Amino acid sequence: MNTMTSTRRYDLDWLRVIAFGLLIFYHVGMYYVTWGWHVKSPYESDFLEPAMMLLNPWRLPLLFVISGIAVRYAAEKTAAGPFAWSRFKRLMVPLLFGSFFIVPPQTYFELLGKGVIEPGYWDFYKLYVDFGRHWEVMTPTYNHLWYVMYVLIYTLIAIPLLGIGKRVPLPAFVGHVFASPLVLLLPVIPFLVYRFTLDTQFAETHDFMNDPAGHARYGTWFLLGMMCAKSEQFWQGVRSYWKLALGLAIATGAVLTPIWADWNSMAPEGAAMQTARAFRVFYMWWVIVGLFGLGERYLNKKSKALSYFTEAVFPYYILHQTLIVLIGVALAPYMVGAVPEFILVAGGTAFGCYILHEYVIRRVGFLRPFFGLKAAIPVGRKPAAEAA
Repeated sequence: MNTMTSTRRYDLDWLRVIAFGLLIFYHVGMYYVTWGWHVKSPYESDFLEPAMMLLNPWRLPLLFVISGIAVRYAAEKTAAGPFAWSRFKRLMVPLLFGSFFIVPPQTYFELLGKGVIEPGYWDFYKLYVDFGRHWEVMTPTYNHLWYVMYVLIYTLIAIPLLGIGKRVPLPAFVGHVFASPLVLLLPVIPFLVYRFTLDTQFAETHDFMNDPAGHARYGTWFLLGMMCAKSEQFWQGVRSYWKLALGLAIATGAVLTPIWADWNSMAPEGAAMQTARAFRVFYMWWVIVGLFGLGERYLNKKSKALSYFTEAVFPYYILHQTLIVLIGVALAPYMVGAVPEFILVAGGTAFGCYILHEYVIRRVGFLRPFFGLKAAIPVGRKPAAEAA
């Protein structure tokens, strides 16, 4: 297969920033919707659920595809051993730090709200870090940082595959598929299979030791990103058919939204629900292809804002969910109203991420690796953009 040159894809950097930004506000939404989450607002309702349902199918697949693309590019710049070690440090250090120091307030307020524990953070924390199962939950836990664990696992598994791929190129017919309208259909097939096999047998747990359906889906998205990263045929297919993909995604989302709103009234194994489930899988891929096309057309340019947010987005991701929980719990007793509370939780989370990153994390050298950034910045130099 022909491959693209190793030029920086600024559009993919932008899409990664946008995807993480949407993830942060999705978790703000989880504080309000009727679905289960760590803590809940006193203004819990289904108002945001239609928008959340449109975002939910593709937000994480997009991140895993982009992570696979990033690994493909980064792995070709260094030998396998040093690359594996650098990625292990880059991801494992913030994962461990986050599990012991960022995530615990989430677990504390969740257990406190359920009446499982008595007030007293230090008493809770001593039990949290002793690797017991005092509350029938895994502790220490990583909560929203499960994405970091999964990307680390897939990266370490992928490194040998990259070596094989250099010696054994993909069959030519794969390139022909990527460059044809079939790029909108055939990559979806594995995920359709998972939807009607593994997903019916195994709930998604985010427990890296016991999540077969999750690993199948997210691992395949990651692998697909690696395959597509430098395939000129794939990107030619995106350029040719992204508008069609976006149109299909919009139409499918419009049809699925009222179906999702009436989901509980449908026969669980009926033809209508099974069809909706299948089209949800197509919908997520069509959104991703459409976003790739939009990004390449309008976002593939360098900018100071992109350089800043490319570095900032990983610390924001690590911090955001704990800030949502802390701000939400602090505001709940005051009953300020649904809209004011939402503005304060969302705005406070974004502002807190900004303040902590801008004035603490990026400026205190020894803290940077704990948030996935490169080590201390030499005097007189500004922090450089970081790829994840």
